[in-house]
Amino acid sequence: MDDLTSNWNRLTLSEKEGPGCCLDEELSSPEFSIVSKFLTKRALNNDAMAKTFIPLWRSKNGFRVRHLGDHRVLFMFDNKLEADRVLQSESWSFDKHLVVMESYEANSSVDELKLDRTSFWVQVHDLLIRFMNVRAAEKICEVLGNTIPTANLRESEGGNFIQVRVSMNVTSPLCRGRLVSIGKEKQVWVSFKYERLLNICYWCGCFDHDDKDCEIWLNSEGLLNQE
Repeated sequence: MDDLTSNWNRLTLSEKEGPGCCLDEELSSPEFSIVSKFLTKRALNNDAMAKTFIPLWRSKNGFRVRHLGDHRVLFMFDNKLEADRVLQSESWSFDKHLVVMESYEANSSVDELKLDRTSFWVQVHDLLIRFMNVRAAEKICEVLGNTIPTANLRESEGGNFIQVRVSMNVTSPLCRGRLVSIGKEKQVWVSFKYERLLNICYWCGCFDHDDKDCEIWLNSEGLLNQE
């Protein structure tokens, strides 16, 4: 049936099967939805999700949950501001594993969503004093992903790091830091620390699988067994 649905434009349709049914906006659900991908292989339980997210999100009218398969879940709110607030407060986790979220647009298919990005606050450490500012930290963090302009960018008071918010691809390995050139004469190592960091694969630094499922680990095991 899925193949038939995806290839309908190649078929000769009967009168009943052809055009004639139009879904107007008044028939759509008056909800604002977030599609989520849970980066865990454990079965998802509605009660456990509610216990985790209700006290964190504090939604005035609550939210509804719909399972979409493949560890994807649709969270439905009746208020756009609350849905936006959840997205803007990333990153979120469940059972110590990352939950990737994306706003669901009414005219798009869930299968069209990549669900491969989330936002983190990144601490930029070991900067030279004269570069201890947001502009310099943002330039360094461009290697991580898309930096997010926000009024809440923070220069730590009396601290030794700058915080930058970055939208990152969760299928790419975490970057530990970056070698930065100061003019033409000097290079310094700047290290990154990620706030609210969750379970990752400690072999390759990715979020989308565990250590035992890592290709690097599997390949190394295979080489050891051959020896």
